[in-house]
Amino acid sequence: MFWKFDLHTTSHIDQLLDREDVTLRELMEEDDVLQECKAQNRRLLLFLSQDHCMQELVSLITTEPPADLEERSRFKFPNIACELLTSDVSIINDKLGGDESLLEMLYHFLEQDPPLNPLLASFFSKTIGNLIARKTEQVISFLRKKEGFIGLVLKHIDASAMMDLLLRLISCVEPAPLRQEVLNWLNEEKLIQRLTELIHTGKDEERQSNASQTLCDIIRLSRDQANQMQENVEADPLLAVLESQESVAGLLKTMFEGERSEASIVNGTQVLLTLLETRRSGSYTVNSSILNAIEPHLKDFQQLLLDPPKKSAILTTVGVLEDAPSICQELCKLATMDLLLDLFFKYTWNNFLHFQVELCVASILNQPSPEERPIPGLQNHDGKPAVSSPEASCVLVNFRAEGGTRRGNMGHLTRIANMVVQNLEKGPVQAQIADLIKELPEDCRGRWESFVDETLRETNRRNTVELVSTHNMHSSSEDDDMESPFPNDLSLQQAFSDYQIQQMTANFVDQFGFNDEEFSEHDENINENGHFTLKFCTCVQANVAAFEACCKERIRQFDDAEEEEDIWEEKEINYATQVKSRTR
Repeated sequence: MFWKFDLHTTSHIDQLLDREDVTLRELMEEDDVLQECKAQNRRLLLFLSQDHCMQELVSLITTEPPADLEERSRFKFPNIACELLTSDVSIINDKLGGDESLLEMLYHFLEQDPPLNPLLASFFSKTIGNLIARKTEQVISFLRKKEGFIGLVLKHIDASAMMDLLLRLISCVEPAPLRQEVLNWLNEEKLIQRLTELIHTGKDEERQSNASQTLCDIIRLSRDQANQMQENVEADPLLAVLESQESVAGLLKTMFEGERSEASIVNGTQVLLTLLETRRSGSYTVNSSILNAIEPHLKDFQQLLLDPPKKSAILTTVGVLEDAPSICQELCKLATMDLLLDLFFKYTWNNFLHFQVELCVASILNQPSPEERPIPGLQNHDGKPAVSSPEASCVLVNFRAEGGTRRGNMGHLTRIANMVVQNLEKGPVQAQIADLIKELPEDCRGRWESFVDETLRETNRRNTVELVSTHNMHSSSEDDDMESPFPNDLSLQQAFSDYQIQQMTANFVDQFGFNDEEFSEHDENINENGHFTLKFCTCVQANVAAFEACCKERIRQFDDAEEEEDIWEEKEINYATQVKSRTR
């Protein structure tokens, strides 16, 4: 047996525990410390449950590590400490949940100024969540004594770990009577109303998003648990508040009052959609109070379609992306587009310049803008068109060079003209482009219309690549192989099969035939079989001749006198068609 020789390995942790001066950090350096903890190594658990070790573990998950440490090892010990505290070992749970001083150390983490370190916040949330599930009464009793607990959690709601903590309080408390007490306590703390107030234009987008997601999760969790509970169980007070007309009206008020922002409208609408959703037919009907609260604000939703909120600046890895009207106005004042068009026509072979000018024109034509505000770039500071210069008019009509030589910028001019035509038909600046074309001189406008109807259309047709050719493909012989009049009957196939059988028969007889010298006795049956073989071969030879004659007739149709070598040229092919007689 394997165990007979005692070949099991001994953990180095036991050797470290034999030392009187061993430290917690030394044990945490071992790779199998977590495995030994979950395996109920009693010596290790007794060491970890000491007061100074528990305090150090809690301190590791609630204190920011020094910034001068190497990044890869900076959060090594906090991560191990969190895993040890949440290893679901009874002696550690009892020590952590029963010692109020350790709970105070954990609670002190919430009293820090925002923002919290996301990783430490996740360690804190995981540890408290484990205690809520394992030492429910002690932890809930401790938290209820803290008057500002809910306020501190909402203060750091921008960290997703705080959102998880709230959901654990709602869903992980057992038994049912204690859970009902927790729900009543959260309702008394006005959790729903305070989360709703966070979905406001003046709040940070991350806080709005997490508050909205928390409300949606509360709705789904409460409805699922309500479907599973018995009829005599008291209703969920948080769900009742969320579905009340006053709560929905308050949410709509925070969404639409003051300056509207895209974040508050999107997050608020997400909560409303969750309130209105039904997962299974007949399992839940929408509360009429929700519909009554939404009805007066339908006009506000319709107004959003007509006048959407302004988009806020977008933070990218290289900076903030936002529209700068003052910059556009200054460029119009300097007539920068006129200068770019002058350079466009002056340097006709500078493809890089042509491409950049094309991008500028595309950006101006495709820029969305309210109708009452002129597009920066289409008008100068004095209100006159910025593309009214003679050079700009050439963009519309001058597409041919003198002497018939194609200019290097012709391709970009064609694309610019197509952009103008497309935006004239349907685009954000359709009306302004139409007004600019009407203001052109009559002869110039006529040339533009003629150019669009004739030259540009023909150019686009030539530039269009046909993905599938419609004309017939011809071989070198200018004949279509697929149209060759091959017969549909089976006579040729039968002849070819007979030809193959004849070849096989010839080879078979040559290789496996019998000679008279091998036998001393005359056998009449052999002579009879020989006559039968000769008759069969004679019949096969007749079929072979017919098949070869037919092939020559078909091959003659594919002869090509212009080719240097005819691949169908008839070549002499000799086959062994005679069968040696086995009789002498």
